[in-house]
Amino acid sequence: MKTIINITLSMLFAITSVSAQEWITDFEKAKAMASADDKTIVLVFLFSYWCAPCIKLDKEIWQTQEFQKYANDHFIMLQADFPKRKKNALTEVQQQHNNKLAEQFNTKGYFPYVVILDSEGNQLGSTGYKKTTPSEYIKLLNSFIK
Repeated sequence: MKTIINITLSMLFAITSVSAQEWITDFEKAKAMASADDKTIVLVFLFSYWCAPCIKLDKEIWQTQEFQKYANDHFIMLQADFPKRKKNALTEVQQQHNNKLAEQFNTKGYFPYVVILDSEGNQLGSTGYKKTTPSEYIKLLNSFIK
């Protein structure tokens, strides 16, 4: 019985880890990973807990299996969250890091704002929430890559 439970739990963990979007929150780590894996960085500025378009982008694109599978092979997903509630507050170091990213890449303060970067951190393009399919959003992101 214990073996069956362990196998079931292992399978559930494997399924969950395959479908979960891996978000990086450190720009230098994202650049290093992108360089090592020859991938493009997708930097996403969001208000995760109260911004309706941010939540829609997450549910309609980021959380889909189609996008996650493609992103796993082609993108490093970098997140810069700006929560408003104190209970969801980031550490001071992380907040400063996100503020610095916003000063560099999101000077107009748009949310959600998606910036496509090469492995050195150079901006290739930008977009935001679009009411579209994951495959069309992937095409949009790829249109910025030269």
